[in-house]
Amino acid sequence: MSDLAFEYAPVGLCILENRIIRGCNRQFAQIFDGTSSSFRDVPLARFYASMEDYKSIGARGLAMMRKTGRYSDERVMKRNSGQLFWCRVRGQSLTPQNPFLRGIWSFSDLSEERPMVELTSREREVAILTCRGMTSKEIGKDLNLSYRTIEVYRARLLEKFQARKLPELVAKLSGMPL
Repeated sequence: MSDLAFEYAPVGLCILENRIIRGCNRQFAQIFDGTSSSFRDVPLARFYASMEDYKSIGARGLAMMRKTGRYSDERVMKRNSGQLFWCRVRGQSLTPQNPFLRGIWSFSDLSEERPMVELTSREREVAILTCRGMTSKEIGKDLNLSYRTIEVYRARLLEKFQARKLPELVAKLSGMPL
């Protein structure tokens, strides 16, 4: 029964060991353009928009999982075809003493709610942290940049998403109806 629930769950599920896919369900395979068997023993890094994203999101995730055993965010990921898309990711460690050793993760494709706009990796980072409610100064501190530099990135995001003000940008980034 539990195998059926895993295999036919309406969200993408995978079992990761040290950020390597050990098993995934049909929905995960559909989201990432493959088959369940084609993803076995594949590093999750393959599906990140960049290696920089893989490292920075991994570091944030590991810090949070050490505290709570869980992590969730919304990020840009990459399908097998190379197409970028927004994805909601949630994870639960099965080994709290070593959070990445083994865990179960869910992936939801947000393409319909949040269309993809071409962004640099730094713009993606600023967009994600903006959606978390961080100020320019907080983002600057987190990314080791000046708050004025963050303001420049936010101005670019406003232009790319055709938003007049920050709340409208956040709504567009988070897929909220306007």
